[in-house]
Amino acid sequence: MSKKETAGKPAWYKLDNAGVLYSSIQKESYSAIYRFSAVMTQTVDPQVLQRAVDRTMPRFPGFCMRIKRGVFWYYFEPNDAPGPFVRPDIANPCQPVRFQEDNGWLVRFYYYEKRISIEVFHGVSDGAGTLVLFKTLLAVYLRELGCPVPNECGILDVDEPPRREELEDAYARYATGRSLRGGLLGKAYQNAGTPEPFYTLNVTMGFVPVDGLKAKAKEYGVSITEYLTAVLLKVIVDKQHRERPHREKPVALAIPINLRAWFPSETLRNFILTVRPVIDPSLGTYTFEEIVSQVHHFLRLNINRQQMQAQFTGNVRFTTNRLLQIVPIALKNPSMSLSYKLAGVRPYSGTYTNPGAFPVPEVMRPHIRRMEVILGQATLPRVHCASMSYGNTMNITFAGTQVETDTERDFFRFLVKEGLPVRVESNRTK
Repeated sequence: MSKKETAGKPAWYKLDNAGVLYSSIQKESYSAIYRFSAVMTQTVDPQVLQRAVDRTMPRFPGFCMRIKRGVFWYYFEPNDAPGPFVRPDIANPCQPVRFQEDNGWLVRFYYYEKRISIEVFHGVSDGAGTLVLFKTLLAVYLRELGCPVPNECGILDVDEPPRREELEDAYARYATGRSLRGGLLGKAYQNAGTPEPFYTLNVTMGFVPVDGLKAKAKEYGVSITEYLTAVLLKVIVDKQHRERPHREKPVALAIPINLRAWFPSETLRNFILTVRPVIDPSLGTYTFEEIVSQVHHFLRLNINRQQMQAQFTGNVRFTTNRLLQIVPIALKNPSMSLSYKLAGVRPYSGTYTNPGAFPVPEVMRPHIRRMEVILGQATLPRVHCASMSYGNTMNITFAGTQVETDTERDFFRFLVKEGLPVRVESNRTK
């Protein structure tokens, strides 16, 4: 934070480690955007929703920011411009953000019939932080309609001032001790397809009973996240095999991990790290049971406090390197973009994230039918996968800018063959 104060508030804020990356790779055709939606049981009243947004947003100053381009780095400054304004939903969600448009807002709110949606630029916050804002907004919206929702299950009191801890850079706080910066990871099978015209995001959602998923995962002795990760790896391995390449490449996924469970923090900013489960079919064929076992043991071995701390310590030290600090942003952005391509795109076949369950106070439950999550486009025409649950419904979403539907089709067919009922919805027109 700057020592300079304006009306008792910092005049500017440093971006956290993840924010530095996402702002640097931002371009006209790509933004790191994601969306959460709540499908309500009653038609949304946009005027009431706007009142709820106006009441909720001041409680979350970390989301009330605009991003500015400095000589050496991007930075945040408080955004006092009108907005953000509730808007009717659009056919293609997670459109790229443009820092100079929409009064500089990096958060968007949409409604359509019974659906309320929030979209956030990843430089502002991760999914865990955004879900605190979204849950609080839904609580305020229902209060405006006369429902007495208590401040529990992660809902913040909008009448209380924000806590300093919610704005902390948790990466910098815990970046101590040994750093871990290994060499470049090998290239994975890219799972890319034919690109759609700009800007078309194809979204396919599957809805599966949580109790059925839990029972199926238990049969394999794993968690739901481990089971779904294995299913996704399996269908991508099979897809590559059908293409008959001269030599099959490893199939790897980026799995974001919420670090708050290992490093206590109330931050509502980014605080995640990715792990990379991988299957290398060039070593031989794998049964699904073997893939499940590989995923289970890999995640249990690599998700530990010491290793994760060493990894993000290395990331923090890279962005705070004195030599890098004095490189102008015009030169820094291309190098950061290349670094992301080599370290954040090339080693992966896709992303799978599971924010988990969405618990709410008892009085809110009858008003929400289900929750949905969408990861925005990748830098390549390939799909990302995300899932979250509410009650007994697990939403699994594939989203991407490619024409082909192989990955999502094979994924849901696999679940059906496993005996799990799946209901599918899509915004595809053909």
